[in-house]
Amino acid sequence: MKKLTLVFSLFAFGAFAAEFKGTIVDSKCGAGHADASEKSQACVKACVKKGAAPVLVSDGKVYKFKDTSKIDAHLGHKVTVMGTADGDTITVADVKMD
Repeated sequence: MKKLTLVFSLFAFGAFAAEFKGTIVDSKCGAGHADASEKSQACVKACVKKGAAPVLVSDGKVYKFKDTSKIDAHLGHKVTVMGTADGDTITVADVKMD
């Protein structure tokens, strides 16, 4: 029974939410728009509208989103994303602008 509890505890530990600070950009232009300027925001929105996936550039890493519904309003902005990461993919719990 103790082993089973340990296994569940380790799984639960890996599922804790984390904060990821960065800029939501598009997969086509990437970190080139991490400055979050008005010009960059317009380009990010245009590229996503044309089919590029929104991604988060954070501390030199690029993260994909499992679901983009909570980040669509923040395209091109500097944000803090709260969620869980599985490799390079974030499941978003909440987003706030920085």
